[in-house]
Amino acid sequence: MKSSPIAGAKATAAGGAVGFLIVMEFGSGLLQGWFPPLLARIGTEFNVGDAALNWVSVVYLLMTVAFVPIIGKLGDLYGHKRLLLVTVSLVAVGSVIVAFAPNFSILLLGRALQAPLGAFLPLEFAIVRSKSEGTAGRSIAKLVGALTVGGAIGAMVSGILLAMVDNLTVVLLVPAVFMFLCIPVVAWLVPETTLRSAGTVDWPGAALLTTGLLSTLLGIANASNWGWTSGLTIGSIVFGLVLLAVWLQVERRVKYPLVDLSVLTTSGIGLPILGASLFGAQMFGSQTAGALFIMTNPDTHGFGLGLEAASVGIVFLVLALATFAGATLGDRIAARITAKSTVVLGSLLGVLSYAAMIGFSASTVPFLSAMLIGAFGNGLILGVLPAIVVKKAPEDSVAVASALYNTSRTAAGSVGGAVFALVMSAFLVTLQIDGETTTASGNTSYLLVWGICAVLSLVLALVALKFRGTDENLAPQSAGAESTPSAPPQKEHKA
Repeated sequence: MKSSPIAGAKATAAGGAVGFLIVMEFGSGLLQGWFPPLLARIGTEFNVGDAALNWVSVVYLLMTVAFVPIIGKLGDLYGHKRLLLVTVSLVAVGSVIVAFAPNFSILLLGRALQAPLGAFLPLEFAIVRSKSEGTAGRSIAKLVGALTVGGAIGAMVSGILLAMVDNLTVVLLVPAVFMFLCIPVVAWLVPETTLRSAGTVDWPGAALLTTGLLSTLLGIANASNWGWTSGLTIGSIVFGLVLLAVWLQVERRVKYPLVDLSVLTTSGIGLPILGASLFGAQMFGSQTAGALFIMTNPDTHGFGLGLEAASVGIVFLVLALATFAGATLGDRIAARITAKSTVVLGSLLGVLSYAAMIGFSASTVPFLSAMLIGAFGNGLILGVLPAIVVKKAPEDSVAVASALYNTSRTAAGSVGGAVFALVMSAFLVTLQIDGETTTASGNTSYLLVWGICAVLSLVLALVALKFRGTDENLAPQSAGAESTPSAPPQKEHKA
């Protein structure tokens, strides 16, 4: 069937918008990967210890969970480009505050203002679906791929740049400059969506959801420092869970809820969002263990690969490229075997990867090859799973549905990281290194972490088999064909 002029024009406009958004996502990844290599220097500059440095990541994580659902909802109500412009401006200002922070408290304030970065993808997903639903899956894969590569390059470049210029402020200014350059890109080159969600913001629901998530994750994220059995940890987690239970009741009663809970079951995005939680727990939760293991010296510890820091950077860049390849190829693979089967394939590659890491933990090349397989499998899931959510979400709620996907993945990653930290601390060994006695996580702890991750990947595969309405692929529809909306559209008006 020949494509109509209107369909061709929409595809061209969508392609141009995606190109600009890809640049933004590369910058988003760059900023997210920028900080881990700088933490030791930040501690020295501000004279803070490891426990305090943990807040550089924790504040960002907690505020991401707080910001993303609300920004997604505001985007559905008032315009996704408009909220993307507000969001990138907040991140740019926060990045400048971080770079010029006179003390550690101000630096943490800047990190909190960088947290809306997590809303980039949900807003971008809504924009690309609005401009061309048929090619949205492919566009989402490119955005996720750009984020992945940006994170790997950021982690490599920031450490190298700090070694070259030996000035923390200059190094921290680099992502700030990039974000400020993104402001005119969004303002002038990214098109606005026209479909709007009906209603208003459910501020009581937003407050309950935000406070409940913050309290729960605050307790989990700090459990290793406070102690899992301390009153502070238990009280924070229980208080958060109670608020979340109250939030569920509120959302069922208000006319315009922050999250329409019925959509999770009627539209079929509930299981994909559950899948995102399982995926986030295994992917984010296992990263620290993987990095520590390949750097552990087998001559002193009796296990590990003993790679130098420079080699570790190269390894993680290669793994990021494998993830990028999986994300960008995911849409094409889904066109052949369906989206659901692609998620199952990625999950089973994860099971194979973790099993091989356990079996070949004493051999460098097989172990790294296993990690490479897992990275490609993760890429398949990263490229296809959010596309399933975007495709199945009601047309006027794409951003908030995508925000739920992002938030569930991030929150589960935080929980996974905390649980794995507990596992790592439960199997300690005593070592003699350079004549000094020290304790470290034993080989058993690493094997147990990877075993748990293999189980999580297997459960994700089983959950993916239950996805409803995903037997079709995510490939572009026939040119000129009418797209079928996921739900009856609301009244459309210009922003």
